[in-house]
Amino acid sequence: MIDHLSIQCADLRSSADFYDAVLATVGGHRIMEVDEAIGYGTAFPSFWIGQQRTGDGFRESHIAFTAPSRDAVQAFRDAAAELGYEVLHEPRVWPEYHPGYFGAFVRDPDGNNVEAVHHTFDGAEPGA
Repeated sequence: MIDHLSIQCADLRSSADFYDAVLATVGGHRIMEVDEAIGYGTAFPSFWIGQQRTGDGFRESHIAFTAPSRDAVQAFRDAAAELGYEVLHEPRVWPEYHPGYFGAFVRDPDGNNVEAVHHTFDGAEPGA
């Protein structure tokens, strides 16, 4: 349903360093750079960051990226922590969402709540 999502960043370079590191753990990478914006994805740029140019103040966003495995969720958490960013929730199963929901939550350089999540259903991988 979502084609792409874009967020504004106070410091584009710091945000790029953060997203380069954490998205690599879930299979994402830089695909395009246009002016002061960077597009990430796997096959096409579905997540964009850009220098803040509009609006006042800050409103926290929650962004969740699909991880290919539980190990990738752990690697996502570790990449953010190694860069010195806050870990909001350690990797774990979140049964209140569904029994196979395994996620970790961290803060990005602008204070957004960023998650990596891996889903299993009845013990099977998604799409199996």
